Amino acid sequence: MKRHSILGMSGVTLLACAALGGSAGAQQKVLKEQLVGAWTLFSIDETAKGTKRQELGANPKGTLILDASGRYAEVRSKLDRPKFAANGVMGTTADIVRDTPAAEFGEAARAFVAFFGAWSVNEADNTLIRNLEGALIPNSEGRQSKSAISLVGDELRLSSTSASGEKSDAVYKR
Repeated sequence: MKRHSILGMSGVTLLACAALGGSAGAQQKVLKEQLVGAWTLFSIDETAKGTKRQELGANPKGTLILDASGRYAEVRSKLDRPKFAANGVMGTTADIVRDTPAAEFGEAARAFVAFFGAWSVNEADNTLIRNLEGALIPNSEGRQSKSAISLVGDELRLSSTSASGEKSDAVYKR
């Protein structure tokens, strides 16, 4: 009987230690670990010279993917981009390029943003740093983008200000 009590107490002690150790091990992840994954764009607002606008409309589409190895890809799109007059759905990419006027490509590009590269986090000031290695707009390539991070539950807010003073506030959700 005593042996059973001692084993029972040892079991309770082990469970208590495991619970304490588990809560210590389940401590908050560092910010970079919390950001890893796929995020869906919910909204994006830009403010320039005191004027707020939504270049991609009130309901933009987009995805931001941040992987654990430090690579990212992001695409954003206006919901109602105009279709090309030449229906290239059944053709090849070369057919689409050949048959679509430059003006239509320009309109499509104005309503679409895409870039990829390397990413990191400055944990001290909650900043996401993205190095743009490739982008739809070639002038962006080689630049670095820094955004202040606000992460509450499954909502990620990224706020940045360009050298020209334009402010961008994007909201993503898991």
